Amino acid sequence: MKTIAHSIICSSLLLFVPAVFAQQQTFAVNPESSAVAFGLNGTGHHVQGTFKVQSGSIMFDRTAQKISGSVAVNAGSGNSGEPSRDHKMSSDILDTLHFAEVSFVPQSYQGTLAATGDSTIQVTGIFTLHGTPHDLTVPVQVHIEGTNCTVKAHFSVPYVKWGLKDPSIFVLKVAKDVDIELTLVGGLS
Repeated sequence: MKTIAHSIICSSLLLFVPAVFAQQQTFAVNPESSAVAFGLNGTGHHVQGTFKVQSGSIMFDRTAQKISGSVAVNAGSGNSGEPSRDHKMSSDILDTLHFAEVSFVPQSYQGTLAATGDSTIQVTGIFTLHGTPHDLTVPVQVHIEGTNCTVKAHFSVPYVKWGLKDPSIFVLKVAKDVDIELTLVGGLS
């Protein structure tokens, strides 16, 4: 009798386990379809450009609101369309010889992630710039369609406050915060 009851309980648990694990997914970022756009205001001008996403993999669980993984950006890939400015940004400001990547490691999120369609959540994690970790919370828009996923975020980075060199010179002044538009495209598994 105990063996039959034990078998029924184990079978019931095995039927329940796939439903629980179905909520755990991995978002594998496709670096070639993803981008980081930046904008920096200055006296009489506005600089815009891009950086290349190097890699990314985010694991999340809708039922427990757990998130982990990382996204890495190639710090030396900055392109504003002006080679001399890009060289100065890469060598003098970002010091890519010593700090080759910028990364974000999500640690938690608030909000509800829909299984399909659009969702907006708040993601909190560690943003590492110039080798120094910083706490950051950003609003994130997620679009899921089948196994395809697109993640978008807009936020500001107070790069001077975080210890990077101010590129302002004489009468040419620039903002102390840089605007970031992050677009990650990839697949879910």
